Amino acid sequence: MALKKILFVINKKAGQNNRINLQECFVGKENEYECNIHIIKKEPLKEIQKAITQFEPEIIAAAGGDGTINLVARLIQNTGIKLLIIPMGSANGMAKEFDMPESIEECLKLIETGKTVAIDLLKINDEISIHLADIGLNAKIVKRFQLDRKRGMLTYAKYLFNEVFFIKKRTFMLYLENQTRRIKAVSITFANATKYGTGAVINPDGKLNDGLFEICIVKPFPKIHLLSIAIKMFRNRLKYSEYFETIHCTKARLIARSKTLLQVDGEVIGNVKEINLECLPKAINVIIPNTSDYPTLVN
Repeated sequence: MALKKILFVINKKAGQNNRINLQECFVGKENEYECNIHIIKKEPLKEIQKAITQFEPEIIAAAGGDGTINLVARLIQNTGIKLLIIPMGSANGMAKEFDMPESIEECLKLIETGKTVAIDLLKINDEISIHLADIGLNAKIVKRFQLDRKRGMLTYAKYLFNEVFFIKKRTFMLYLENQTRRIKAVSITFANATKYGTGAVINPDGKLNDGLFEICIVKPFPKIHLLSIAIKMFRNRLKYSEYFETIHCTKARLIARSKTLLQVDGEVIGNVKEINLECLPKAINVIIPNTSDYPTLVN
């Protein structure tokens, strides 16, 4: 029987990786998992693409945060190569969608015990999102977070607290397949997944494999309601807020009155005025724990 080929992509700069020698964790696993292993540290896109072409892996194990997962997903969409997420970032939002184990060893066991599901991707202009992208409040927090040498939830919370005093509402034209709308928002999330790595649920009814994505709109609200909205997010009750709306769609175009900051899967893209969105149905295969209940998947 031919051995499985597994390519490990390691982001040494991710939130937790500076405390663990990941390469040592993976070396010597060939016999245990009946596989051939090739390891590459996160490099420019073309270097990872070269490794994929030369090694021809069946599985890519991505050790890092959502940005690392995004990078790998971009390269292996529609190829049949399977993605194994090893959560080593600061928030690990995509890993939390699937209740991925926190232990490296337990993640590796999924090579044998896990199941494979095909999920959607979201195309945003020239970018791919496997998790969440947004403009407005969270995008600004992500930008400040990236510039800080410290990582972790406390650092994120610090910038959230600082930014809430400067919340601005913006006006957009939203073009859907069958309607045009003028909307005002303080934050708009383009959601393939359902929640941030903090556990805050921004897309309560989202499914990762239904051929749709969601536009989640946080409308302008009196600042006195900020705590109430935050509590609803963490309790998965945001859809009951009068200041929140979800739109399900396959394609959309959003035009801002002025340029606004866009982040995709935790990586700041820059200021944009026009955003074109399209769902890419079941474009990537992901190895996840073999449990029976996944509320974010269509059975």
